[in-house]
Amino acid sequence: MWFLLQCIFINIISKQLKKRRMSHWPKPVLLLRRGLVDPPAISSFEWIQNETVASSLPFVTSAVASYLSLTLLLHHGRLLVPLPSAFSLRLLSCLHNLLLLVLSAAMAAGCYLAALSQMPSLSWLLCFPPSTPPRGPVFFWAHVFYLSKIYEFLDTALILLSADRGRRRLSFLHVYHHAVVVVMSYLWLATRQSLLPVALVTNATVHVAMYGYYLSASLGWRWSRRWKRAVTRLQIAQFVFSFVASVCFLWLHVAGKGCEGMKGWVFNAVFNASLLALFLDFHSASYDVGDGGVRKEKREL
Repeated sequence: MWFLLQCIFINIISKQLKKRRMSHWPKPVLLLRRGLVDPPAISSFEWIQNETVASSLPFVTSAVASYLSLTLLLHHGRLLVPLPSAFSLRLLSCLHNLLLLVLSAAMAAGCYLAALSQMPSLSWLLCFPPSTPPRGPVFFWAHVFYLSKIYEFLDTALILLSADRGRRRLSFLHVYHHAVVVVMSYLWLATRQSLLPVALVTNATVHVAMYGYYLSASLGWRWSRRWKRAVTRLQIAQFVFSFVASVCFLWLHVAGKGCEGMKGWVFNAVFNASLLALFLDFHSASYDVGDGGVRKEKREL
């Protein structure tokens, strides 16, 4: 009975959305759509396993293995590279953080508008019907998201190349997160994971705040401690939200005709659970009062 009522509600809302023509959208939104959804390279994108750029399993395996190997070699001083000057490093950090800030905003807006244009019903946002092809603007932005996670390996390189790297040691959370998120985003595409539109928009939005904070730090702007804590809590909130979305996904999968990407969801759920535990531990170690009333703090977010 409840499932029937939900289907009726979703169908009513979907019909109302379809009645609202594009001409009625605000002009700034139309301009964004023309740039982030309508171009043929975006609207007609299709993920083809082993043909699309970086779409093969050997590629993602070698990328993650190379990242882990180089990180260990650099971290333990087995691979000697010249350290950049403090000015060069700050300039590089600013450009890197600015690029990821802009890219994260573009991915969040692009995938959001793509989902609005591509979804046949609201339930599609949480449950792709079985045999949904990995085609269209939503999957284009999922591909950009996947490639951006490989580019984010530079986060680690900038830490290791910093002159004070002895005081800014890499945490397990940082390396684990950067390595496994590439596998996760690859599986979004390879398995056509149903929750990828919601997860992508959520994560990219959080990264706008995170890289905005990093950019300001690179520029030398000093924020109060509560803002750094707020960024960490925002990251924790996204993992909690992912489990709420997962409950809806599972309900639609069981009560309906099934949802695409179950294998990808299982990997994603386990990964998010591990990240939630690690971020909670980081939050406790960084911001809770330790022995003697002294707060312990780590750099890594």
